[in-house]
Amino acid sequence: MSDLVKFKFYETALEANRDKQILAESGINSFIANEQLIQSDWLLSQAVGGIQLQVFEEDLEKAEQVLKDYKENDEFALEVDHTIDNPTFDFVCPECGSNHLYKDDSSTSFFGISVLSSENYVCYHSGNKFKH
Repeated sequence: MSDLVKFKFYETALEANRDKQILAESGINSFIANEQLIQSDWLLSQAVGGIQLQVFEEDLEKAEQVLKDYKENDEFALEVDHTIDNPTFDFVCPECGSNHLYKDDSSTSFFGISVLSSENYVCYHSGNKFKH
């Protein structure tokens, strides 16, 4: 059996677990190191080298290709499916034409409670921020 090698480093456990799942769907075994340690005390992240995704040495090249392919396909998927039936808003993003929008109340809320009505919107598809 081959040795485990450090494959990728992450700041958050969410990103590491996402990539671990992507690799698992392609039949590649991977392991996350330092996840619990850093979640209990994030200041240790720099000392231990962050959250590490490890794979077996024999799977290293295949794992790199799988994640590369996933990123390319993920970007393409956003371009294909960016409209919804019966949207909450009756307008679209001026940049890309998508109606996947949400109202950005972050600048008008106080401890999560909205105190003013916002006219700021963000497009899920392009990330464009605009007023309506």
